Amino acid sequence: MSLRHGTTHDVLACWFGVDRSTITRAIGEVRPLLAQRGGTIAPGIRLRTLAEVAEYLGAAGRTGIIDGTEIRVRRPAAGHKDRDRFVSGKTKQNAVKSMVLTDAEGHVLFCSSVRPGSCADITQAQQLGLVDLLVDSPFMEVLADAGYQGMGAQTGGRVVTPPHRKFKKNAPAWYEERHEQQRKAHSSRRIHVEHGIAHLKNWRALARHLGRREHMSEMVQAVAGLLSHQQTATLDHSLRA
Repeated sequence: MSLRHGTTHDVLACWFGVDRSTITRAIGEVRPLLAQRGGTIAPGIRLRTLAEVAEYLGAAGRTGIIDGTEIRVRRPAAGHKDRDRFVSGKTKQNAVKSMVLTDAEGHVLFCSSVRPGSCADITQAQQLGLVDLLVDSPFMEVLADAGYQGMGAQTGGRVVTPPHRKFKKNAPAWYEERHEQQRKAHSSRRIHVEHGIAHLKNWRALARHLGRREHMSEMVQAVAGLLSHQQTATLDHSLRA
């Protein structure tokens, strides 16, 4: 209830007839356990690290999709040395950022720990070791947006980003049409990661966080693990039906 609907500890304590400190302690104990669940790919089979996800995708030549998502947080107190680091260059708001990796159908496989909102998408991917993992893995395709431009060359073509514009000025009409078709084709293939992120943001705890920022990584990964389990259970039920 706390993650799904953002129910406060006071309300939960009232519902269960216990003290607020009991709820706070219980959530503090359960949250890290949920964060360690990882992404569920089949009943009872989970991927807990980015290396395991890369191995899973590469083993069968599956396509992965990556994107960064931002979660609004409280502004650090005045005088805090890292106050400006949380300001996102994209939204101009105080936020933290996490990298989400899904399969070609939008099933959430991995959600990273958070970084301050000023961190660029490609920088976060490099800090997570994604480049080294892709280089050392069997060839596979990972779709990404323009925020990851340059990773294609670093990974031997494994990361596919939108096509570059060869003409900045006075482009021929045929080139504009072709470039737009290629851009739309790429966007339509990677739209599934947006759907996966939208499902994550449906959990109230990730819509906007007003609590302590140090718990954000565990919260994001806990929600991702629960959502992944839910998606796998739904898919398994559909196949049986």
